[in-house]
Amino acid sequence: MEIVETAEAADEPRDQEDRLVEEGEIAGDYLEQLLDVLDFDGDIDLDVDGDRAIVSIDGGEDLDQLVGRKGEVLDALQELTRLAVQQATGDRSRLMLDVAGWRAGRRQRLAALGTEVSERVLANGGREELEPMTPFERKIVHDAVAAVDGVHSESEGAEPKRRVVVLKD
Repeated sequence: MEIVETAEAADEPRDQEDRLVEEGEIAGDYLEQLLDVLDFDGDIDLDVDGDRAIVSIDGGEDLDQLVGRKGEVLDALQELTRLAVQQATGDRSRLMLDVAGWRAGRRQRLAALGTEVSERVLANGGREELEPMTPFERKIVHDAVAAVDGVHSESEGAEPKRRVVVLKD
C-alpha cells in the first residue's frame, strides 16, 4: 500500500511555522513599542522552537525590571504579549518570552535541581518535596527526574502552592 501525501498535508508544517513566525513578529512589534514607552534599551530576537514562537529581549541594563522577583513581571509581560498576539490573529498564542536570559537560566537551574534531588532521593530513599512552582517549571523538573533511573516524580497540592515531589521507585 502506498501512502500519498496531499499538497495540503505537505504544506501543513510550513503553514504552522509561518503562523508562529507571524506571532513572533506581532509580539516583537508589541514589545518594541513597550520598550520605547519605558525608554529601555534592548534587542528583540525572534525564533520558532517546535510548536511555539520564542521571543527574547537582551542587551539593556534596565531589563531586570522586566523580570521582577522570581520572574513575576516576566510572566505578566508574557501574558500581555500573548493577548496582543491573540488580538491581532484571533488565535490563542503559546508564545514564550524571555528577558535578559532569565527564563533560559531558570530552565537550566531547575533541570539541575531535578537531577540533584533525584540522585539524593536515590541514595537516601524516601521522598523530597520542592518549593511551589508554575506548571512550566514543574514540567522541567519532571523531565529531569524522568531521566534518572530508580526515581519518579509527582505533583501535589493546589495552585499556586502546587509542588513537585520526588520519590524512590
